[in-house]
Amino acid sequence: MPDPVEETPAAAVPQTRARGARDAGGRGALLVAAGILLSRILGLVRERVFAHYFGSSVAAAAFKAAQRIPNFLQNLFGEGVLSASFIPVYARLLSGHDDEEADRVAGAVFGVLALATAVLVAAGVALTPAFLDLVAPGFEGESRALAIQLVRIVFPGTGLLVMSAWCLGILNSHRKFFLSYAAPVLWNVAQIACLWALGKGALQESLARWLAWATVAGSALQFGAQLPEVMRLLGRFRPSLDLARRSVREVLRGFGPVVLGRGVVQVSAYVDTAYASLISERALAVLAYAQTLYLIPVSLFGMAVSAAELPEMSRTTGSPEAVAGKLRERIDRASRRIAFFVVPSAAALLVLGDVVGAALLQTGRFGPKDARYLWYLLIGSTVGLVASTLGRLYASAFYAMKDTRTPLYFAAMRVALTAALAYWSAVKLPGELGVPKEMGAVGITATTGLAAWLEFLMLRRTLGRRIGNAGIDAGALLKLWGAAAVSAAAGLAVKVALARWRGPAPGVELEWQGWWLPAPAMHPVLAGALVLGAFGVLYFAITAAMGNEHARAVVGRLTRRRRSG
Repeated sequence: MPDPVEETPAAAVPQTRARGARDAGGRGALLVAAGILLSRILGLVRERVFAHYFGSSVAAAAFKAAQRIPNFLQNLFGEGVLSASFIPVYARLLSGHDDEEADRVAGAVFGVLALATAVLVAAGVALTPAFLDLVAPGFEGESRALAIQLVRIVFPGTGLLVMSAWCLGILNSHRKFFLSYAAPVLWNVAQIACLWALGKGALQESLARWLAWATVAGSALQFGAQLPEVMRLLGRFRPSLDLARRSVREVLRGFGPVVLGRGVVQVSAYVDTAYASLISERALAVLAYAQTLYLIPVSLFGMAVSAAELPEMSRTTGSPEAVAGKLRERIDRASRRIAFFVVPSAAALLVLGDVVGAALLQTGRFGPKDARYLWYLLIGSTVGLVASTLGRLYASAFYAMKDTRTPLYFAAMRVALTAALAYWSAVKLPGELGVPKEMGAVGITATTGLAAWLEFLMLRRTLGRRIGNAGIDAGALLKLWGAAAVSAAAGLAVKVALARWRGPAPGVELEWQGWWLPAPAMHPVLAGALVLGAFGVLYFAITAAMGNEHARAVVGRLTRRRRSG
């Protein structure tokens, strides 16, 4: 159960302060979104260059698997854990002007993270072959040997990313959102520079090794870019292993359940990778591309809003009834903002995923057939996109109430369901349906999405029992889906018209059901601009006409800029 809140009469909170808190959340979300957008743009450039040189080859699969294994360290001790356990305590100390205690907590958390990360990096490097056999049992021979080498190179860099997440916790608590979410740009830039400098003449295996070293360099740059501002904010920072302080113990009490929760989530990610490796190297590589695209709306909208709301929700004080009312108000507003952008993202990936994938990734070794196959995996991903994104907001509300156990329980349920269904749908079902085995990767993404809905509904129901019903109502959500469906149909009509005018993209008819709604035979970026442009303009027009506050705000900004220009 969450700790009791401080008793403060609701009337004692001035209206200007309440408005300021709402504005802080909105500004914070915009800054987080701006930082994430910049990082994701560079991430897409990185993926496009990677796809150009590696495509869906064995080396591509080995590198993606090699990145997945050390990522368990970043996910166990990285942003999610610190957001859930450290930020609520640290932000509350800052709001109470107890800067000295806040600095000591920051130093103790730094010391614990540094020690735990060093031990786990050493263990990970030593046990890499065993980890690889668990995560990618389908790898054999040269692909297995290459993946082992890459994992051992990448592991130390992932440890630096954990310490970068500590910086993010400090910066977010001080409402310095942009730097922490823009810093991964440097991680992407290091890899892009490596690929551009060495990609043309190097063998794929050699290029993969150089790229692994570039990820380590990028991790160091990402951590180093945030450190000066963090040191300025902390003032009297001293790393320590002081676990006796009450505030530090409070962080650690939340730390354990969240680490377990993140570990459970990692099991789900590893299950996906393992099943994909049993299908084929191509399935594993394209699954990684699909997850990159799927995470764009999750990061831009779900993570941005949730990350900005967590410190504000953690600062909420008053009687239990007043706190519950404030949390409901914040969740209602934030969920409407998230849904407005995520619903059309899901519709676009579902109906126009080949156009999206081709516009972002089709180049060099990644051709129209790969973009088509990517679309099938994105169709499965859209099943749980809205649930996964809104689920982050509800989990943040539990963390703000210092309840880290409830999200852990529901995450465990989701992973158990995924593990039970994914093997059957990925490995067994294609044979029963008589479709190519590579279509089993669609089962991986779809079952993960179904399990995300279970987790979301459980989080929402339990939170409703604590503070009352909160979140976007079904009627508003149906309106957004209606607008997105009409807009997607218009985008699809443009796609079909272009395909009839220019003919279908070459080679896709060789893929399973590639004849069905083929992409046009024109430059994928131009096709994406025309198709997705029609989709986006119509969606904003329909939602603005329906009176949606977010659509009107966007249209208003564009109108003001046009007038001022």
